[in-house]
Amino acid sequence: MGFTMRKYLGRAASCALAALIGGVAFALPAQAQTPIKNPVAVFKGLDKITGRITTFDVYIDETVQFGALQVTPRVCNSRPRTEASQTTAFIEVDELTLDSKVRRIFSGWMFASNPGVHAVEHSVYDIWLINCKKTTSVPPPEGYAGPAVDLVSEEDDLAGKDFVSSGEIPVPRPKVVATLR
Repeated sequence: MGFTMRKYLGRAASCALAALIGGVAFALPAQAQTPIKNPVAVFKGLDKITGRITTFDVYIDETVQFGALQVTPRVCNSRPRTEASQTTAFIEVDELTLDSKVRRIFSGWMFASNPGVHAVEHSVYDIWLINCKKTTSVPPPEGYAGPAVDLVSEEDDLAGKDFVSSGEIPVPRPKVVATLR
């Protein structure tokens, strides 16, 4: 059995092909599950003049006005709990100008995981995505034909009563002074 260059190159080529095939198999990412499409996008908005931060729910393809901005989410996706958390939404933001014209200032994807990078920054208002969800306390807009939404109550059973809106103002108990005889 003699050593020939032909045998050596044949074995080297076989090993290289096997390594290439094995490397490709390990390099392919696991197939991701399809994203969960949600009917409601949750945003936070900052009014820079008053310093007030507002959280608001918006149905997909519904337009909500926040100050001089109109926010319209087109898609709001999240991932299954078995995958790394990533909430994304494709939104369009229009500005109502002082001369009553509508001007598109943003159209693109927002990622809830990094609101500092993926926010709409306006001279007076900032808007960023917080979450996508299937439940909301906001009733659907008239003519809504999207996926079913579970309406939940805004009341928090664990929060107790505020006594102002309920009309039940607590009456203080009189002090009892113990007397010693």
